[in-house]
Amino acid sequence: MDLQARVREHFAESIRTKQAAESELAEPVTRAGQLMSQSLLNEGKILSCGNGGSAGDAQHFSSELLNRFEMERPGLPAMALTTDSSTLTSIANDYSYTDIFSKQVRALGRPADILLAISTSGNSENVCRAIDAAHERGMCVVALSGRDGGRMAELIGAQDVEIRVPAERTARIQEVHLLIIHCLCDVIDTTLLGSG
Repeated sequence: MDLQARVREHFAESIRTKQAAESELAEPVTRAGQLMSQSLLNEGKILSCGNGGSAGDAQHFSSELLNRFEMERPGLPAMALTTDSSTLTSIANDYSYTDIFSKQVRALGRPADILLAISTSGNSENVCRAIDAAHERGMCVVALSGRDGGRMAELIGAQDVEIRVPAERTARIQEVHLLIIHCLCDVIDTTLLGSG
């Protein structure tokens, strides 16, 4: 088994996936960044959620806004719904794991806010319930998914933005999700602060 060849193929496949995604996703990613920027200008905040690697992505996005991305600027209001272990475990214990994000969205979400919902398959039930809760609160949703979009694709409304990575492998989808998160941060910073 040539392990070095396997590693090279991972790089090559990642590059091909990103190239395919670029032509399909530049427009919705830009639109999502503009939607988030408008929310922040209207004194809204961005709530984010996901499971596993997508939880890490939710936290990564939140930290880039709360602290800084590449430009010096004041922190921007963002919150990952994946980080409070007491809240997560109490909801999972008292109600259901499928409610861990939706209960937080109902408590914290306001109409000016955005939900960034992340699921590589698009079928994570707790993320789908968070989308429903966001719509109940009058919020817009930016959905990051892959494959065929899963059930999340069915929940997206006209005011929302779906960003579906054209790939099947979880690792490749997650790699593109990270790039999208950085693009969103750049669009937000550029919109709010200019390109300096």
